Amino acid sequence: MRNPAKLTTAVLAAGALTFGLSACGSSGSASDTSGPLVVAASPTPHAEILDYVKEHLAKKAGLDLEVKEFSDYTTQNPATEDGSVDANYFQNQPYLDDFNKKRGTHIVPVVTVHLEPLGLYSHKVKSADALKSGATIAVPNDSVNEARALKLLDTNGIITLKDGVGNEATPADITKNPKNLKFKELEAAQTPRSLDDVDAAVVNGNYAIEADLKPASDALVLESAKNNPYGNFLAVKEGNEDDPRVKKLAKLLTSAEVKKFIEDKYAGSVIASF
Repeated sequence: MRNPAKLTTAVLAAGALTFGLSACGSSGSASDTSGPLVVAASPTPHAEILDYVKEHLAKKAGLDLEVKEFSDYTTQNPATEDGSVDANYFQNQPYLDDFNKKRGTHIVPVVTVHLEPLGLYSHKVKSADALKSGATIAVPNDSVNEARALKLLDTNGIITLKDGVGNEATPADITKNPKNLKFKELEAAQTPRSLDDVDAAVVNGNYAIEADLKPASDALVLESAKNNPYGNFLAVKEGNEDDPRVKKLAKLLTSAEVKKFIEDKYAGSVIASF
């Protein structure tokens, strides 16, 4: 049997925690924007870029910045929506549009910072042409990144997709598959880890870098940065775009100092979009 006193204490503690989370987030009209700006970010390169801003630029700009790393990018929009964090930095527009539609969130972009080119990698062949008939290709299993992966293969003549399929393409939309490739759908973070088990894998740029892959040199085929809709941006819950802390961070993230940091650190594996 539960102890009523302990139960009451737990309920009060939970209420206090909920209030504390609400107070530290910028979501909601009564939020205090005088505290630190808490930003959720994937570890690489997003949190690394934010850490550079925090260590070298934020203090001079009068910005108190707190970076919270999230290894699972599916949790960052909900955390921004409920006010557990003030902003996030990890995603592109097609992903956000799909997420808002499916999950009923109200997240909006603030400023685009960089592109992580999606690439096809292999531990077994040195070129896409060397893929054997019936080879297995790992692709991300979320709808936007799977479509992006298939479009990468289509652009490079490895498969052909149905005309006009857009950002919801699946293997069912392949109209020509001359090598009879098979597709293994995995969580995006798992794709680089699958390289010993499949013939090749399409890997998001951030996960490639975390796995010590160098997109600029290791990818069999790589997305072009030209007219690419997949730039990653700082995002907030709708209504918080004018938070002065958010505006300060947006300005710093698109500064000449950050552009040089991206160029020097990532050598073409991450590309500044400003």
